[in-house]
Amino acid sequence: MLVRPKFLATAIGSMPFDDPVRAVDLILSKLPGAPHWPQLPRLGLNEQMEIQFSEHMPCAVIDREKNRLYFDTSGDYSEAFAQFYETYLLAMDSEEGSGDCAAVAVSPAFSRGIYALEEKLRNRGTKLPFVKCQVTGPCSFALTVVDEMKRAIYYNEEFRDMIAKTLAMICRWQVRMFKPFAEQVICFIDEPILSAFGSSTYVSVRRDDVIHLLTDMVDAVHVDGGIAGMHCCGNTEWSIPIDAGVDIISFDAFQYGETIAMYAEAVKHFLAKGGALAWGIVPTSTLIREQTVEALALRLEGMMEHLASKGVEKNIIADQSILTPSCGTGSLTPEEAELVYERLAALSARMKEKYK
Repeated sequence: MLVRPKFLATAIGSMPFDDPVRAVDLILSKLPGAPHWPQLPRLGLNEQMEIQFSEHMPCAVIDREKNRLYFDTSGDYSEAFAQFYETYLLAMDSEEGSGDCAAVAVSPAFSRGIYALEEKLRNRGTKLPFVKCQVTGPCSFALTVVDEMKRAIYYNEEFRDMIAKTLAMICRWQVRMFKPFAEQVICFIDEPILSAFGSSTYVSVRRDDVIHLLTDMVDAVHVDGGIAGMHCCGNTEWSIPIDAGVDIISFDAFQYGETIAMYAEAVKHFLAKGGALAWGIVPTSTLIREQTVEALALRLEGMMEHLASKGVEKNIIADQSILTPSCGTGSLTPEEAELVYERLAALSARMKEKYK
């Protein structure tokens, strides 16, 4: 669990660069207390949100002509699944598992950013307070990727379970990878699709199933001492990640900041137990060009006051707050992304000074 992060700054993941060293240098300069590794979709299909973590999943097919990932469920996949579950148990069994999840390691061909950050941190030779990593959440992955009949793979329970277990192993692999370089490793489970939870499109997606999937991910992060966060860049039912046991709720506070107060009682208990709110207060759209640090600080203060008006103590909110961009910066220009990180760093310094 986090202990009084008090406006610690970190970020979500994607960046609009094709040079991983440039991306990592920007991250380390602006987020020295909690750098993250950059996802770099401009480098190609392999670094797209779901594809990046699909490398070791049985029956995954990357169709490079159509720029998409799908699962071919048409053949006999029993042997491939048996091999997968044997690998899973060898690593993840609660009593006899080794904890070594290198079998599902994201390779440099699918993420140059992970290894660029690792190399920089290794060369520095010092431990940081935090390092932050991330993975696509099981709901967003399985509801976005389809089978050969173009049906969301989420509705195939065998594949949904395999996907969730692979992603959980990738979480654990990342925590172990960055543990030598940080006092604590934060791992965000990115679930943008949960902004549509409860809509007619996903009416058959049950709350209990979502919580079960997220809980397994959180447990995988926790087992080696990691800190588990869930990021959703839209409005959702914020009690879901709380019930799943996350340590950090990350949300788009710039557009949806007041929605967290709709769950004030749950948030109050969440913060009292040491949980943290990651306020995505710095916009990741062209609106960043119009934002000053002063304006962002006023906006953040207003949302904190709104939550406090619902019965959550203001000093606890401040103590247990993290600052981030509203989402990844991958859709911006490099210049806009740099501006996002500059505003974020300056806002973090301003809020720390005010609430020191």
